[in-house]
Amino acid sequence: MKEGIDSRSRRIFLATGGAVALSSAIPMHALEGAGNMEKSSGKVLMTGNGEWTYEVATGWGALPAGTNFGGTHGAIAQDNAGSLYVSTQSETGVLVFAPDGRLTKTIAHDFPEVHSMVHAEENGAEYFYCTVQKGTPKENWIFVKMKTDGTPVLKITAPPEAGFKTPNEWRITAAVPGTDGSIFIANGYGDSRIFHFDGKGKYLRSYSGKGSEPGSLNCSHGLTVDTRYGQPLLLVCDRENRRLCHFDLDGKYVDTVTQHLRRPCQISLLGDYAIVSELEGRVTVLDRDNVPVAFLGDNPDKKQWANYDLDPKTIDSAEFSAAHGCFIDREANIYVSDWNKTGRVTKLKRRSL
Repeated sequence: MKEGIDSRSRRIFLATGGAVALSSAIPMHALEGAGNMEKSSGKVLMTGNGEWTYEVATGWGALPAGTNFGGTHGAIAQDNAGSLYVSTQSETGVLVFAPDGRLTKTIAHDFPEVHSMVHAEENGAEYFYCTVQKGTPKENWIFVKMKTDGTPVLKITAPPEAGFKTPNEWRITAAVPGTDGSIFIANGYGDSRIFHFDGKGKYLRSYSGKGSEPGSLNCSHGLTVDTRYGQPLLLVCDRENRRLCHFDLDGKYVDTVTQHLRRPCQISLLGDYAIVSELEGRVTVLDRDNVPVAFLGDNPDKKQWANYDLDPKTIDSAEFSAAHGCFIDREANIYVSDWNKTGRVTKLKRRSL
């Protein structure tokens, strides 16, 4: 049975590097007949229609004076207490916000470029499964399983038995825990293979690889375990092929479920819905059949798409330039980080009908 969103809310938060107060919006357009976003004459910015109608939550996530995000080439996750974790591409590490948007602390300073971050609870303890592009001088391109305070409990580097000979071949982009406690890691910026390890980090197998034919991947950028069906499946953002693909947890290709996306980066699930961030200026909402039912922040200016050097202040507050990280929480609030050099994070609140 599909889980409706009438009882849930969606919010947006935006932080631009160098700005003290954060305010922004994500536009949501329905697939048919949405037209342009509606902007009220007052301070409230509205977008979307029907059950996908939203208003901007301004001021959420304001940073202290003189504090920047740094590049938000990363991810967003939430712990059981409701705190939001936003990774950055800077010495700031991971920023931790209270549910009301107050910055409470920063963690993981030894890992200043966390690219992906997925929350997991195991035997009553909470962890984040992270891929790290830049860590300590001796530890780059590593998988790190860490506590919510940033303390690492497991690290995985390139497995030599998988044929790696040089460090630059292992350029991982995503990691998720399997249903049996094992670990799946995507080498998205490398050869696009998916790697399977046991819960202690022992290499088990790898599969897929770079290509465009069914079952191959070209930048396996994002991963999630898709539990919307009777059998859990690994859902992969096949970014440069502009599609999403399913594999079973034994590594067998199942199907290509969605095509013609704008370079999908990450996926976050709630009930029967999948939220997909796209590097070319958009976030797409998919239903259980993986059919688009709404678009968020659809940016008509193609010059801003995937433009890392873009000043976030030049982006319309209700549009994305390069949606990279995305997360939907238990109340259907949606958080998105744009890929740019100074950082931008956005929160959207669903409007009550």
